[in-house]
Amino acid sequence: MIKAVAATGQLGTGFKAETLAHAAEGADFIGCDAGSSDPGPYYLGSGETQSSDAAVRRDLELMIAAGLRHDIPVLIGSAGTAGAGPHLARTVRIVRELAAEHGWHFPLATVDSEVSAERVVRAYREGRLSPLAGAPDLDEESIRAAGHIVAMQGPECFADALGRGAQVVVAGRTSDTAIFAALPMLRDIPPGVAFHAAKILECGAASVVERKYPDSMVAFLDPDGFTVEPPNPDMVCTPQSVASHTFYETADPFRLVEPGGTLVTTDAAYAAVSDRAVRVTGSTFEPTGDYTVKLEAASLLGYRTVVFAGVRDPLVVRQIDRFVATTNAVITGKVADSLGISAADYRIRWNVYGRNGTLGPLEPATEVSGHEVALLIDIVAADQQTAQAIGSVAWHTALHQPIPEYSGLVSHLAFPVSPPAISAGPVYGFSLNHVLHLDDPAETYTLTVESV
Repeated sequence: MIKAVAATGQLGTGFKAETLAHAAEGADFIGCDAGSSDPGPYYLGSGETQSSDAAVRRDLELMIAAGLRHDIPVLIGSAGTAGAGPHLARTVRIVRELAAEHGWHFPLATVDSEVSAERVVRAYREGRLSPLAGAPDLDEESIRAAGHIVAMQGPECFADALGRGAQVVVAGRTSDTAIFAALPMLRDIPPGVAFHAAKILECGAASVVERKYPDSMVAFLDPDGFTVEPPNPDMVCTPQSVASHTFYETADPFRLVEPGGTLVTTDAAYAAVSDRAVRVTGSTFEPTGDYTVKLEAASLLGYRTVVFAGVRDPLVVRQIDRFVATTNAVITGKVADSLGISAADYRIRWNVYGRNGTLGPLEPATEVSGHEVALLIDIVAADQQTAQAIGSVAWHTALHQPIPEYSGLVSHLAFPVSPPAISAGPVYGFSLNHVLHLDDPAETYTLTVESV
């Protein structure tokens, strides 16, 4: 039997120290996902991280200390949010600083999964790239324009590192499940069991009935299935809560695609074995002869300025669609006249919260039902100075835009902050959402093992 511990759902979001200490007793390894594409393309494009160094340091310190205390591996995937070179380097730096501070010594493995644009261009020419659903159009120019390109690794990179004696493994971009499936499969746990347990573990305590705060999760794996149980006594798993997490973040809850095949949960059974633990059986894995890794990339689109304002005047609220359209047209004209900037050289987008700010044109409700709305005016231009100039025109125009019901100068907007136009910095867009067909799972990562 393998006891697997997920410290938390994402490195830097925290967990209770006492929960991890309890979970690590008798464990075979501690794992933690450190990234995601959920926050959008900014982190991949910029090389910045979602969590602060202080937050990451706190979690790593407790995890590595537990790993060393119990002489078990600590595995980190998708380092630094997006898993590109800068994110990996930042996380590894924190690990080295902690080792120096505490006098720790252990074999440290670093898995670099960033790939060069030229390598991807060659694969494009060779027909080895396949688009995923919603993938952007691709050509050699767009590939070369990407700031960073990462290949989402499967469990092989962790297995490789463990095989070379690493106790702490910090990897660039990986699949969430790779972190938790690697060691169990090395110890002869069937891949169907390993990948399904990994799917439940990847988000830490997210598979409990009510996760009030981030915390750890434990799974016990054997050849016939796995049992998941929260180490925090205040949390509970039920068959419904565990099955629900199988559905989380997947287009098909019964067929979950991995780099080397597909996890099939069609016949999975979820049974309570106590008032807190759930046993899962029946999952299988269908290997494919074609090994693929997902490529992710982000390219710079421009620079953003945002304006946030509230509107409470009922005369404006009831005609908010017409007000936005009219104001936008006036702004476009003013920007052209006063700044000499064509509408083709920037983008302005309005989100009207309280009307259709979340769903946009998909919103089924046709009328505003509340007493106020919030306007988010999003401006993207080629440089920050231009975006800021347009933002100044936008907020001042919207503030005093006339409506037929009033005469004289009026002010419609309430701004919660000053200045109303806020520089939000560089804007990135995902430019790769494709899979790369490989002959060898190790083609797109570089493994380095050192003693610290």
